[in-house]
Amino acid sequence: MRVVRRAPGPPARRAARLPGALPVLRGCLPGLPAVLAPALCAEGVERSVTFRLRNAEHPAPGRPLAAHRAARPPIAPRSAWLDRATRRTQPPPRYDDRVVAVFPHHTDSPNGYACAHAPRVIRHLYAGRTGARAWEDIGYNFLVDRCGTIYEGRAGGVDRPVTGAHAQGFNHRSAGIAALGTFTAGVPVPRAMTDAIAAVAARKLGLAGVDPRGHVRMVSSNGLSRYKAGATATLPAVAGHGEGFATSCPGAALTARLPGIRAKAALLQGRTRTATPQPARSPLPAPPPTVGTTQADRRWGP
Repeated sequence: MRVVRRAPGPPARRAARLPGALPVLRGCLPGLPAVLAPALCAEGVERSVTFRLRNAEHPAPGRPLAAHRAARPPIAPRSAWLDRATRRTQPPPRYDDRVVAVFPHHTDSPNGYACAHAPRVIRHLYAGRTGARAWEDIGYNFLVDRCGTIYEGRAGGVDRPVTGAHAQGFNHRSAGIAALGTFTAGVPVPRAMTDAIAAVAARKLGLAGVDPRGHVRMVSSNGLSRYKAGATATLPAVAGHGEGFATSCPGAALTARLPGIRAKAALLQGRTRTATPQPARSPLPAPPPTVGTTQADRRWGP
């Protein structure tokens, strides 16, 4: 019997294995930037932490993350509002593993601006915080003007999970979207603005497979929030700033619009009109919490 032998070849390569742990850079935790109002939050110290990805915010087996991804809306880059004279040297951005919650804010600044002047308003916000307050950057990941234009805020990439500085205790795995203006009770909230907020929420949450109408479990990283450091909080996936910190932000008028923003974001993700109940899941382990304010803290916020 004739045996056919294969010619020797290069050894087969073994498939590369992904590490089971990811380094997560611990970011700063300042709060609400504004043109005419004081900041409302404090922040934490930058640290590194390694943890295994075992979170419940992963979709159920067999349900790909791309199933409910929304298209990325048009987003004006930082260069649209940050000029060379205002720009300050800052350290590299810090990142989380993904974004599972979105916090709408208002900037508590005047509403009567012309939309063409929105970049100037954002530039003032940035200058006030990186100047006198010595923050590293603007705290919000995105800003939206009353005409619905979306601006990139904090540096690091609009589709990357940049650690923001907008929600005391819950800056990790969240994105902050600031509505330019003050939206207290009785103040009209432009439809273009809420539609833009919904579009950003749909995009950011869709990248992690999160339903904007659902709830997520997050771990507080700072005891100055509504939850003690290390405590697990169940929050709406699209949560007003006041859900995690004792503040009236984003104002009663914008808060009243959040249910509609959630519904709009879900539709943009291609979900059904009726929210599907989601099983309870465990949160990702939190970075080691930091409580209090040190000299290092003040470098990133008040």
